[in-house]
Amino acid sequence: MDLFVECPDDKDYYVLNPDASRKYFTNQKIATRGNVEPFKKKKDKNTMRIFVLGESTTIGYPYFHNGSFHRWLQYRLTHTFPDRNFDVINLSLTAVNSYTTYGFARELIDYEPDAVLIYTGHNEYYGALGVGSTEQISGIPQLVDLILYLRQFRLVQLLTNGYETIRRSIGGEEPSAGGTRMKLMVADQQIPYQSMLYKQGVEQFRRNMDRTLQLLAKRAIPVFVSNLVSNEKDLKPFVSFPAETGNLLPFNKTYNLGLTALTRGNLPLAYSYFNAANRLDSSHALCTYYLGRTAYLQGNLGQAKRYFSRAKDLDGLRFRAPDVLNTIIRQLCQQYKNTHFVDTKALFESHSVNSIIGDELILEHVHPDLKGYALLSDAFYNALKQAKLITLQDGQEMSLAQLLRDMPITKVDSLAGLYKVANLKRNWPFNEAMSAQSFAVESVEEKLAYSLVKQQLSWSDALSDLYDFYMRSRALSKARQVVETLVLEYSTDVRYYEKAAMLSGELNDRETAIFYFKKAFALAPTFDKARHLFVLYLQLDRPSEALPYLNYASQNNQSQFDLGSVKATTEQIISLKQRYLIDSTNVSLLNQIANAYYRMDNAKGASKYIQKVLRIDAANKEALSMVAYLNSNRWEGRTR
Repeated sequence: MDLFVECPDDKDYYVLNPDASRKYFTNQKIATRGNVEPFKKKKDKNTMRIFVLGESTTIGYPYFHNGSFHRWLQYRLTHTFPDRNFDVINLSLTAVNSYTTYGFARELIDYEPDAVLIYTGHNEYYGALGVGSTEQISGIPQLVDLILYLRQFRLVQLLTNGYETIRRSIGGEEPSAGGTRMKLMVADQQIPYQSMLYKQGVEQFRRNMDRTLQLLAKRAIPVFVSNLVSNEKDLKPFVSFPAETGNLLPFNKTYNLGLTALTRGNLPLAYSYFNAANRLDSSHALCTYYLGRTAYLQGNLGQAKRYFSRAKDLDGLRFRAPDVLNTIIRQLCQQYKNTHFVDTKALFESHSVNSIIGDELILEHVHPDLKGYALLSDAFYNALKQAKLITLQDGQEMSLAQLLRDMPITKVDSLAGLYKVANLKRNWPFNEAMSAQSFAVESVEEKLAYSLVKQQLSWSDALSDLYDFYMRSRALSKARQVVETLVLEYSTDVRYYEKAAMLSGELNDRETAIFYFKKAFALAPTFDKARHLFVLYLQLDRPSEALPYLNYASQNNQSQFDLGSVKATTEQIISLKQRYLIDSTNVSLLNQIANAYYRMDNAKGASKYIQKVLRIDAANKEALSMVAYLNSNRWEGRTR
C-alpha cells in the first residue's frame, strides 16, 4: 500500500500506486483510483516537481484528464517556461478527505517535492473515514490512526479481504457510478449545524490539516492551501430540520405563506413571511435560503450573500463544506511560514454575477465547470508567482485569457463531463427529472462522449477514434487539439510530442511546432528532430537558436545532407546580425544576410532582409535583383 510504485512501462519512473487508497476504505469495492502520471525516480535539475492533494474537485470531476485544474496549471507553466520541465503530479482521489491528505503527505515528502498544492474539505463528513460516512471507523481520531497503521500489514489486509468476501457472499450492495457512490458513502444523512457530529467533522479537519502542514513545515516544503468554493446562490439545501414542537405549527404556516407569495412573484411579502418564520426558527436551512433568494431578487446583495452562506451551513446533508473550514484553512496558513493561503473563493466571486457563486461556475454542488477549473488553476498559479517559486524573466507569460483559448480540451471530454453531471443529478440527493431531450447524441463527438460515459469505450480509444475522424475530415487544428490532450495525459511518450509538432507544421504554426519538437528532442534526441528544429529556427530568422541543433545533427548525421555548408552559413548569419545590431543602417550587412539565407533556399529569411534594404535604399540594385529572382519561376522550382 505504498503511495508510489515503480512504473510498469519504465523502471526509471514512479507512478501513484493504484491500490494506495485501499488503506482508507473498509469496503474495498468502493476504494477509488487516481491518475497515472509517471515521474522520474531521480529528478532532473531543470525540473520543478509539484504534488497535488485533494478529493473529487481536485482530480477534476466530472471531466478528469485535462479538465482537472492541475492540467490547466501544467499547460500554462510549460508554455510560459518552455525551457523548464514541470512534474505536476495529482495524488487526489474521489470519496476521500483529510485523512488521505495527511497520509499521502507523510509519504510524498521523500520524493523531492518543490511544492505541494492542497484543495480539500468538501468530503470531510462523507469521505472515507469521515464522521458521517459508511466508511467511518471510530469517533476517536487516535483509534483511526492506529487502524490505518495496522492496515499496512499483510495479516490485517488478509482479514479485511476475508471480511469483504464474507460480506459479498451474504449479499452486500455493490457500488456503482454516479449518484449511487454518493449514497453508498453516506451513513448519517442528517447532521445538524453545531451538533456533536458536526463538531467532530470540524475538529477532524483541523487536526488532520494541522498535522499535514506541520509535517511539511519540518521539511521546509512550500505548501499552497486553497479555501473552498461551492454553489450557494443556485442550490437549495438538501435537508432542513423541522422547528421545535412549540413553534412547529406557526413556523410552518408562516413559511408556507412565504412560499405562496414567492410563487406569485410578490417578493416584499415573501421576504416578510420568511423573515417572520426565521424569527420563530433561525435554524431552518430552506427558510434561510429563501430569505437569501428574495433578498437577491430585490437587489439586496450583501444580505442575500449572508443568507445563502448560512443556508449552506445549516444544510443537514453535508456535501458542501461549512464556512468554518475556510476559517481553519486561513488560520493554519498564518501559523506556518512555509504555507501560503490561496484565495480561490475571492477569485470565483470576482467572476460570478453579483459576486455570489452559483451556476455560472459550479456544475452542481461543489464541482466547477471548465472555466471554474481554469480559475482554480489561476489562483494557484498566481500564488506560486507571489511566493516567487516561479519568476518571469522575459515577460512572455501565458495569460488567463490565452489559457482559456488554447487549453486542449476536446469536445468529447467536455460533453462527457456534462453527461456525467446529468446522470449525477438524476440520482439521490438531487433527484432531478430529466427529459429524453435533455441532451442530443447525434454528432460524432456526442456519440463518442456518450459511449465513454456508458463505459462502452475507454478514454484512449474514444480519443483515438476522434483523432481519426478529424484527420479524415482534414480538420487539422482539431486533430492537433486531440494530440495535445494526449501529450498532457502521457507526458513521457515522445510520439505524441512529435505528432503535435508535425501537425503544427502542417498548420504553418512554426512556434508551436518548435515547442513540441524541443520537448520531443529533450525526451529522445534524434537527427530528424534536430533537423526539424534547426530548419524551423532558420525559417524564423533565429540562427543562434538553430545552431545547437545543427551541431547535434552534424555530429549524428546519417543522411546525405551536406550540413557543413549550412552550419558555416548559419555561423556567418549570426556574425552578420551581431554587427548589424551595432550598425543598423549598413545596407551591405543586410544584403549579405539576405544572400546567406538565399543560399540556404530560405525565401522568408531572404525576403525579410531585402525589405529592410529597400526601406533604407529603395533603388538598391542588389536587393532589387534578388527580389526579381525570388519572384521568378526559376526560384519556384527550388526547395524552400
